[in-house]
Amino acid sequence: MMAGGTFSAIEHIFPKNQKFLSGAFSRLTKGRLWLQVLIAMVLGIGTGLLLNPDTEIVSRPVAIGIGEWLALPGNLFLAFIQMIVVPLILASIIRGIAAATDVRQLKSTGVGLAFYFVGSTIVAAALGVAIGLMLTPGNYVDRAVVPVVELTGQVAELAAEGEAKAAKPFSLVDIPTGITELLPTNPLNSIVSGDMLQIVIFSIVLGMGLLSVPPSSSKPLFELLGSVQEISMAIVATVMTFAPVAVFGLLAQAMIKTGPGILAGLAAYAAVVVLGMALLLVFYLITAAVLGGRNPLEMLRAIREPFLLGFSTNSSAATMPVTVKTAEEVLKVRPSLAQFIVPLGATMNMGGTALYQALATIFMAQLYQIDLSTGVLMALIATTVGASIGTPAVPGAGIVVLASVLSSVGVPLSGLALIVGLDRILERFRTSLNVTGDLVACVVMDRLVPASVSRESEISSAAQREHIHETQGEDVVISS
Repeated sequence: MMAGGTFSAIEHIFPKNQKFLSGAFSRLTKGRLWLQVLIAMVLGIGTGLLLNPDTEIVSRPVAIGIGEWLALPGNLFLAFIQMIVVPLILASIIRGIAAATDVRQLKSTGVGLAFYFVGSTIVAAALGVAIGLMLTPGNYVDRAVVPVVELTGQVAELAAEGEAKAAKPFSLVDIPTGITELLPTNPLNSIVSGDMLQIVIFSIVLGMGLLSVPPSSSKPLFELLGSVQEISMAIVATVMTFAPVAVFGLLAQAMIKTGPGILAGLAAYAAVVVLGMALLLVFYLITAAVLGGRNPLEMLRAIREPFLLGFSTNSSAATMPVTVKTAEEVLKVRPSLAQFIVPLGATMNMGGTALYQALATIFMAQLYQIDLSTGVLMALIATTVGASIGTPAVPGAGIVVLASVLSSVGVPLSGLALIVGLDRILERFRTSLNVTGDLVACVVMDRLVPASVSRESEISSAAQREHIHETQGEDVVISS
């Protein structure tokens, strides 16, 4: 009696549903974190341009030193997010799968979701290529500044990593080996190295394993993961309050290093990227209308909170609790689907990232006056899709993937130094689009996948379990 009551009390302390972890993030949205971030962006750009060595207010060594100190809060911010994203994704995916009530429905959802993720990502990458070829943003940048830009620090490391990955020529013989390498033979090593695709595969396998054993055996691990999930989100929610300071420092440092001349030349590129993101948003809304049966304007209104929070936090993983809550309570998606789709989508449904990578590659090719053949463009779309799936859902990860994509199609990586500062701004738009893609996937799957248990029944069962947990928890406290 005592032991059973203790377990129930623990279940009450660590809620099963991610949406219960969304309170702190809702406060961030209501506190207009997104507006604070926008103000910080403007102030950061202005400060960086003012301290740029070209203005001759301070010398170059002093300006670089000031930039390093200004960027310190931002670098700490990125380090905290990167530190917590692996346990958060691991716990969320496993619990989302293990909480399923119908294994057959889970299988049909998984197959349909895989096709949706791949299909929508292909469309996003193709859209990025098409926009880049039509609007030619690379032709608006003064090529005189390109040769003098040198790779330094992290950008140089990313370039070397991308070149190493692209050094080995592609061969059909390597495909079976590549498929085998997707499986994490050593899950701990995958977690340490941050290989998100292998982590996702391991999480899916472990989640399915929890479904196949008796509740008495799966319960301890399920509760432990619930604790990990809640603690991770508490850390993320605290870190996110410092987002405006982080954004200010990172953008100030970027502008100190790049300067107003390059910023003016890259304005056309930024405008094209934002236009591409807007068109991808339209595509998502049309998909929600055609496949999900949702009114586009109502859909746009419904996703406002996670969309703005994604822009503010710059991490679709950090936005997960609010995304789940929006899917369940605003879009009325079945809880079992929302808790399964959103964690997977945070690492595997990267439409905004795919569009950005494809468009940035076209921009770089035009910058260096490299003609890409039709075959190379097709390979670019395929590479972008593969690279974006499994990208860590944390700030700054997109530039890592972009280095590999550029190398795969033979585009010089030195241009990364030109856009790495601007990337701090543009990745916020693609994060918001990634979050939108996850919510669209929820409404599409909710309509297309038949339900053996209605949404109302799922909610009623969950409420009954919560009532039992509260009652048993009170009994434990009284007994103690």
